[in-house]
Amino acid sequence: MRAMGARISRGHVPSQNTGPVVESDHLDLPPCHNDETLAPTRVKICCMTSHAEAALAVQMGADAVGLVGPMPSGPGPIPDDRAAAIARSLPPPVASFLLTSQTTAESIAAHVARVQPSAVQIVNHIDPTESAALAARLGPVRIVQVIHVEDAGALDRIDAYGPHVHAFLLDSGRPTAAVSELGGTGRVHDWSISRAFVERSPLPVFLAGGLNPENAAEAITSVRPWGLDVCSGVRTDARLDPVKLAAFMSAVRNVPPER
Repeated sequence: MRAMGARISRGHVPSQNTGPVVESDHLDLPPCHNDETLAPTRVKICCMTSHAEAALAVQMGADAVGLVGPMPSGPGPIPDDRAAAIARSLPPPVASFLLTSQTTAESIAAHVARVQPSAVQIVNHIDPTESAALAARLGPVRIVQVIHVEDAGALDRIDAYGPHVHAFLLDSGRPTAAVSELGGTGRVHDWSISRAFVERSPLPVFLAGGLNPENAAEAITSVRPWGLDVCSGVRTDARLDPVKLAAFMSAVRNVPPER
């Protein structure tokens, strides 16, 4: 398994932004997904609820784990103090992602300060001006912007957020639903849009939404994301299932790299 610790570059969008280069011990996010086409697909296991689940994810070879903050809906939210403790316990080079539903640079930065993760995953489509302001506040913490793929309009968000973030994550939420869905839906979205997003994005792209051991290999070959993100697909009765997790990791690692 390839380690995630190395150099990253924020918002490396050709002719738009040169961005700062940040040295880090976690989460190797290259300037462009096409730079590492022969590298294995990274895996983020989300919705950690305990130290035991995080340890299991690490044991099974996860490159990153997700820690869910307060959400309007969906599985896995835990108190900030528990999220911070789990983040501190992770061995390098495993990365910790804080999932936040906050929508302003100030409130997101405050959430990050409480948890101290490797990366912050912004699950709302926040105003790009807030995204720009956040980039100036967080220093070495990586910023991953979630894009909910409801239609082809998702592609229009690449230019809006690209200069200010380190990576994208494509999910199947419905932010404008009566009860906002910001992740953890268990639904697969239109992978043809996701593939187009990956091909157009100058940044690494994670794929989420309805992934499981049965469709992980197809997701990789159909979309060619930089990484996969899974929550409910490796759980039984809301608990991380070692059998499902092992099957998911095996499915991912047995897909040959794209050449």
